[in-house]
Amino acid sequence: MLYPLVGRVFIHTLEPASFLDLPDTDPRPNTLVTFHAHLLGHPDLPRWLRYTQRSPSQPGFLYGTPTLEDRGQQVIEVIAYNRESFETTQKRLVLLVGEPEGPSLPYEAEFLVQSHDVEEVLPSPLGQRFLTALGGLWVPGELQLLNITSALDHGGRVPLPIEGRKEGVYIQVGSARPFSTCLKVVGSPASHDRCTQGQPPLLSCYDSFVPHFKVDWCNVSLVDKSVPALPGPVPTWGDGILEHDAYFCPPTEAPDRDFLTDALITLLVPLLVALLLTLILAYIMCCRREGVLKRNLATSDIQMVHHSTIHGNTGELRQMAANRSVPRPLSTLPMFNVRTGERLPPCSDIAQVPLILDQH
Repeated sequence: MLYPLVGRVFIHTLEPASFLDLPDTDPRPNTLVTFHAHLLGHPDLPRWLRYTQRSPSQPGFLYGTPTLEDRGQQVIEVIAYNRESFETTQKRLVLLVGEPEGPSLPYEAEFLVQSHDVEEVLPSPLGQRFLTALGGLWVPGELQLLNITSALDHGGRVPLPIEGRKEGVYIQVGSARPFSTCLKVVGSPASHDRCTQGQPPLLSCYDSFVPHFKVDWCNVSLVDKSVPALPGPVPTWGDGILEHDAYFCPPTEAPDRDFLTDALITLLVPLLVALLLTLILAYIMCCRREGVLKRNLATSDIQMVHHSTIHGNTGELRQMAANRSVPRPLSTLPMFNVRTGERLPPCSDIAQVPLILDQH
């Protein structure tokens, strides 16, 4: 069972060895394993919990910061996939979210670390190193990690695949001690104005994060919750009627209106236009035809004879194709041989005579 605390960052490492039960003598310690985690009975994780894994050869992480609404018991189901043997292993993690002990942390500061990815900051040693480096700018010994979020979740862009480029990570730290003068100067409006103008921010102290972390000092935000916010005015419920205003004068009454005329115009006008177009088209197609007689008179006699000949020959060929037993046309009978002068009798079996005689 795991015990996350409200307002404190929760980090749990998903080790492949704990799911696959690999022996100590396994010659392949870097087994490719991926994980899938979700809330029991739901397809996704709770809203405060995130999962990340850089590659199948590296461990996965469940991290996030619960809120007061997330108190209670939550069961997370984790399924591990072995990419080499295609085996799956299922485990359930029981999270009991409770309230933190000790003093509250009203002073919160958030930093953008550009030199690391979220998977690199989640392990405990690197997070403690960040708090130690921040102790040079703040009162040491009272700092606690409140939240760790990838810069991509804040709307950042995926970096180019160039060596040394990182996604960036936002680290939120809380303390019971007030902000130091150095942090107040960095988070002042004057420092943010210099950043918007492309100038370096106001940093009045030594950057203790160098060389382990590269912090974007233009993205430092400070939140002071030590002074409770004054409650706003309590809304009063009225009768639902707006008061008189010179800029809002709704009509007091609306006259009755007859929509029959509008409906008739909407329906009859398109119908009349369509009917008129139909009549015009019918007149052009039926009443304006030239006719066969006018066509024949306008055509020359030679062209008409040529057309009639083609039409007659086409009909004759179609009749021959329908009945093969009919005699051949006279134009195809070999009645006279030009070279030999031989004449064939008309009564011969013309069905056995080829159309073209052999030329000797």
